[in-house]
Amino acid sequence: MVSSKLRHLHLPGLTPYEKASSIQHYLVDYHLKNRLGKYKVKQQLRCIAPEILTFQTPPTYTCGRREVGKLTTTQIQHLEAGGEAKFYEAQRGGQTTFHGPGQLTAYVICTLLCHDLNSKKFVHLLEQSVINTCRHYGIQGERTENPGVWTGNGDKIASLGVHLQRYISSHGIALNISPDLKWFDRIVACGLPEKKATSFEREGITGITVDDVAGTYAQCVSELMEGVKGVYQVKRKTEEEVRQMKIRRTRRWIEYMEEMQSAGEKTFESRLESARKELEQLINAEEGRDVVVVP
Repeated sequence: MVSSKLRHLHLPGLTPYEKASSIQHYLVDYHLKNRLGKYKVKQQLRCIAPEILTFQTPPTYTCGRREVGKLTTTQIQHLEAGGEAKFYEAQRGGQTTFHGPGQLTAYVICTLLCHDLNSKKFVHLLEQSVINTCRHYGIQGERTENPGVWTGNGDKIASLGVHLQRYISSHGIALNISPDLKWFDRIVACGLPEKKATSFEREGITGITVDDVAGTYAQCVSELMEGVKGVYQVKRKTEEEVRQMKIRRTRRWIEYMEEMQSAGEKTFESRLESARKELEQLINAEEGRDVVVVP
């Protein structure tokens, strides 16, 4: 069983949804490559540290995978509010959800088997971590027969939607701290028109920022995850530093697959060609100035 700290990257300020998704994709890919190498060849479980990405976005609506391609142009235009918000399709579970300023979005990336989790246990962990975070600030959060976390008066304070790929999790929760609740008037919470959204601010908890709650939530997740002891705050790196690290890792990955191919393993041929193309793209990429996370 893994014994490590939960790696926490918090993006301060407002982060475009597509950028946060790109960082999540990179982290998931890192976990997938580790799982492929250890499971497919050595047939044994070797775990790496779980990770949590926390951030808030400009006004954004996302739909779950069941709604991908099903929203009409009129519906999307309604969500975009004349250009004030953006709309994206996501691969998580759940229905259309709002993300925006004043809301904590948290993506948890981990290999479930490393923490004695299955899909049901993982969802329970996310719900309980939100409930514990709410309790920390004096708010009663609870589960109901409907998805997400709700307050005692029946209002929804957090949404939940996850995606699992080869037992590796992505996406997570959206917890309302102090968003403008008018944005929720454009969607129906869990398909229940009689239900309303609430927030820390509406529940009387003021003076608390998303940055404040991000650290608390990460701590609550770590306390519920088996084999995890505490939280490690990940330092952010420039895109050029990340590019160089990706080049080194991709080269090692190529060397590993070439060894397997030489040993007669045929299943790596397509992946090897893909990795070589990825390496070429990384080498030819221009130097960047932005900041992102690395595992």
